[in-house]
Amino acid sequence: MDDPGPEAGTSCGSFLIPHTHPCLPGHFPGHPVVPGVVLLDEALALLSQAVPGTRLGGLRAARFRLPVLPGQPVEVRQRPGRGGTVELTCLRDGETVLTATVLSA
Repeated sequence: MDDPGPEAGTSCGSFLIPHTHPCLPGHFPGHPVVPGVVLLDEALALLSQAVPGTRLGGLRAARFRLPVLPGQPVEVRQRPGRGGTVELTCLRDGETVLTATVLSA
């Protein structure tokens, strides 16, 4: 796995969506892909756990770069952004699959 480098920030932990997750049968039949909203939900949950006292106020931007399949581990990294935001980067095997800018409340 490639080192994401310091620009990707501090690790919040990792997650994977199991093949049995209820969102997968309809997304997409015969070739399941983890929906972006599920990726974001898991990443935000890890951010909240990793940075106690963080209050999330909204999502300014999100970009889904690569698909994530069931059973693939995703690492979530965070770093402070401009204007009280938090920049999230989600990595699968060292490749960026999601970037997001989260507003702090």
